[in-house]
Amino acid sequence: MKAKRIVVKIGSSIFFDDKGNFAGEVLDSFARQISILHNRKYHFLIVSSGAIALGMSILGLHSRPKELSQLQAAAAIGQNQLMSLYSNSFKKFGLLCGQVLLTWDDFTQRKRYLNAKNTLEALLAFKIIPIINENDTVSTEEIKFGDNDQLSGLVATLIGAELLIILSDVDGLFDKDKKTVIRRVSTITPEIMSLASSTTKKTSVGGMATKLKAAKIATDSGIGCVIASGKFPDVLLRLAEDNTAIGTYFVPKQKGLPQRQRWIGFGARPKGSVFVDDGAKKALFANKSLLSVGVFRCCGNFNEGDVVSICDKEGKEFARGKVAISSKTLENSLGKRLEREVIHCDNLVILQ
Repeated sequence: MKAKRIVVKIGSSIFFDDKGNFAGEVLDSFARQISILHNRKYHFLIVSSGAIALGMSILGLHSRPKELSQLQAAAAIGQNQLMSLYSNSFKKFGLLCGQVLLTWDDFTQRKRYLNAKNTLEALLAFKIIPIINENDTVSTEEIKFGDNDQLSGLVATLIGAELLIILSDVDGLFDKDKKTVIRRVSTITPEIMSLASSTTKKTSVGGMATKLKAAKIATDSGIGCVIASGKFPDVLLRLAEDNTAIGTYFVPKQKGLPQRQRWIGFGARPKGSVFVDDGAKKALFANKSLLSVGVFRCCGNFNEGDVVSICDKEGKEFARGKVAISSKTLENSLGKRLEREVIHCDNLVILQ
């Protein structure tokens, strides 16, 4: 069965040539391909980078600013220009697009998470292509540490997509020899993650490591993912017809996480961490609830209902869960048995 609801992440490196000039013909090509597939009843959502890079070009900046205020200024100028370019390209092929700007709060707060989902569903019902980006003009940590790769994975889980396509200027995930593209990945293991490298682009953030993290978000949620070159001719037409045609295909888990578990595992930003002993870790992997006697340390300031990271004795995160007690209560109860579980098994997601 072909994927009919597809999220496409387009990296900023695709839009610019070697001299730093915006390549409008590339955007026109994507619009043409989507219009063809739109007529075949495919539904597309685009997570697009390029706003800050466009703003940098307009402002005459040759490298990504380090000051937050300058990044936000570049984003403010570039976002308007980016949407204008998208609108003009899609209009040539009889399609409309709408801008959706998101921040971490739109995923962390459950009500806003559902509101964002409903907005995207409404746009698709009106046959409008959502163009999604981080709200860089008001975000702080997103710009400093974030990237649109992770956002694309979150959007794919939010909207219940069947396929996530991450387009960049690389042909896929390269093997250790840096020459051979791995065509199929069944599981994203530490060995696979070790093949990733960061970007050297002056206008970009992220790199293969962030793309693999996005692929893991998607595949753990039962969504297939492809990392491929956006410069490949008719790349969207090829991948829509055959998800494994080019690039690296990441196989989705047969039993993906349900929507609420996706939010706990990936959508909500953890408010703190709890550290558990080996016995508690083993119990969690056996689908048991987390009890206070298994927790030997916690950090952060969290309240009942917040999502936290669950780490082992080495400090490695292996799960996330929605806590039933506050950090203050937990700190005062370490090593003791409380009548109420710290995290119920229904509110727990194993990440490994």
